[in-house]
Amino acid sequence: MKTMRAAVVFTSGGPEVVRVEEIDRPAPGSGEVLLEVHAAGVNPSDLRGRSGFADLPPEYRPPIARPSISGADVCGEVVAVGADVAEFSVGDQVYGLVRFPPFDGRGHGRTHAEYVNAPVADLAPKPQRLSHVEAAAVPMAALTAWQQIHRHDAVQPGQRVLVVGAAGGVGHFAVQLARLRGAEVVAVASGRHEKFLRDLGVKTFVDYTTGDPVAAAGTVDVLIDCVGSIGGLEAGRWLPALVDGGRVVPITLAFYPPGELSRRGIAKAGGQVQSSGADLRELNKLFDAGTLTVAIDSVYPLEDARGAHERGERGHLQGKIVLTMSAGPR
Repeated sequence: MKTMRAAVVFTSGGPEVVRVEEIDRPAPGSGEVLLEVHAAGVNPSDLRGRSGFADLPPEYRPPIARPSISGADVCGEVVAVGADVAEFSVGDQVYGLVRFPPFDGRGHGRTHAEYVNAPVADLAPKPQRLSHVEAAAVPMAALTAWQQIHRHDAVQPGQRVLVVGAAGGVGHFAVQLARLRGAEVVAVASGRHEKFLRDLGVKTFVDYTTGDPVAAAGTVDVLIDCVGSIGGLEAGRWLPALVDGGRVVPITLAFYPPGELSRRGIAKAGGQVQSSGADLRELNKLFDAGTLTVAIDSVYPLEDARGAHERGERGHLQGKIVLTMSAGPR
């Protein structure tokens, strides 16, 4: 049996529970391809899954089968194809969000490994203008922003949109896609991210660490909240900026005062991000035209997967964290 290296979690806990182990290499099933992974993104869902969803009350925590392999974002090369696969061939360079939301609790798509099986419906050709590292940073974050803005019609042309956590993975895509949709974007982040966001075309920047950031944001039609209730923060603190009858789009865990939403006619919009090779092909057009860009916060080798988790726990990211494998191009 051929083997591979993978970041394995045997028990729930902090970054210290992530161990890189030698395990059996998978073989593709029907409708799947086997990828040699060149790079894989690290997302908040990976950190939460590793912790056993410690941020949720016990009664709301989903069951997780251990040992598990984290990871859902991937970019790599097709090295084998299963039965009934016509979309891709050996040698193709592809990327995708694999099996998300997870169907078996075993680390989502299991992409934090040297090889992974992926359903062809979850994949698209790698954008030509992006490196493997850049492409691996795209799927979950960009699909989240794309699907909220386009599939769920959360943003309309001419609206004023407040993006909280604008410099992070989903945030920096939401800023760009909302602008491309014809919206005026107000970006909220700490001051050290101001130049980065202005380079993305942001005209109105709000530093949440100074003064009265809600007042500085002004009145908006849509609130895209990429921070929510993380770390005990009060998600409702941004609602005063939202017009009555406006929309709030929570990207992560967020608890809003239900009485205020009802009283002011504020709708919660959006939905759970879904794997979609078709949506990635739409995003490819923007990447290859140079109208959409991806930011990389940091890159770690698979052997230091723990370090990548530690970086994620520290927060305040500018773009995405990516793992690279020892073999393959960057």
